[in-house]
Amino acid sequence: MSERRARPASRTARSGRRRALPPRQPPAAEPPASAAGPDPAEPAGPAGVVESALYRDGVRVSSPATLAQTYRELREQPAGMAWIGLARPTADELLSLAEEFDLHPLAVEDAMEAHQRPKLERYGDTLFVVLRAARYLDAPEEVDFGELHVFVGQDFVITVRHGAAPDLSAVRARMEDAPDLLKLGPEAVLYAILDAVVDGYVPVVSGVQNDIDEIETEVFRGEPEVSRRIYELSREMVEFQRATRPLVGMLHGLIAGFAKYETHEELQRYLRDVADHVTHTSERVDGFRQALTEILTVNATLVTQQQNAEMRALAEAGFEQNEEIKKISSWAAILFAPTLVGTIYGMNFTHMPELHWALGYPFAIVLMGIVCASLYVIFKRRDWL
Repeated sequence: MSERRARPASRTARSGRRRALPPRQPPAAEPPASAAGPDPAEPAGPAGVVESALYRDGVRVSSPATLAQTYRELREQPAGMAWIGLARPTADELLSLAEEFDLHPLAVEDAMEAHQRPKLERYGDTLFVVLRAARYLDAPEEVDFGELHVFVGQDFVITVRHGAAPDLSAVRARMEDAPDLLKLGPEAVLYAILDAVVDGYVPVVSGVQNDIDEIETEVFRGEPEVSRRIYELSREMVEFQRATRPLVGMLHGLIAGFAKYETHEELQRYLRDVADHVTHTSERVDGFRQALTEILTVNATLVTQQQNAEMRALAEAGFEQNEEIKKISSWAAILFAPTLVGTIYGMNFTHMPELHWALGYPFAIVLMGIVCASLYVIFKRRDWL
């Protein structure tokens, strides 16, 4: 550790040099992530050190196989820079890095636990940055979030990745193809990582915009599952907002820090460009949340209208059914009256009034007619017929 602590003087001397910065090369466009097939961002082997390399004047001079070898070779390179990439590392690996590079215990604890909010912390000469990367998965039509922790010192960069995004191998390849940019030191690597994370938001924004357009169509079609899709996408936008909104303030703070520590002016311009992109993305995400809220309100209104229409149809059907029941009941009562009279006079008992009356039959017929006519008039007045 004594040898490690003796190196800051040489790092300070290096950071004071002025270097000419070449024109920026735009990063290669990454194809949209897909759920099918192995993801190139996922380490092929077990979790731990994905890649470790030493650079001098922007050129890779060594690719150590272990952390111990990286430490040894970095001590032998007074003007070198180590870039160590890890994916879901073990606690022993992080503790080894913390001891070698004097990392703050709180930052190491955050890197172990993951599930941190985006933030920027400075511990002495070391910057600790937490980023939330995102990628859009075409097959399930959802946003997948990853978490990236970056330790930036005067002669080292350590990246700790939790999740598939972002693909830092592409960032490393881009930087190695631009040695004039890479030789600016760890700050240039941090810029490239931030730029890659922010560029990764672009296909996510496009994918979400397409989803919202599809949802609007489904809402007016009355699709039954659209409410669930709106809710799930709203939750993803809340997560996306948590990833992008803090990044705006972080970048402005980092730009101020770059100016304070006299980082290369052109690198500051690059960082301001990244800040502009983040601001634009954050505004788009805010717009998505507002649009989804409005779509959910419209969907609820349409569902309510549909339910009211169904209830009205049921009420009308019930009313019509009641009218039919009234008619059937009325005719049943009208037909029952003559049946009752005929039944009584059909008993054929010996001692019955009018049984041997000559006018009994006409009287019975007239009585049936009077009863039926009376019932018909009564039901008609009550609008049962």
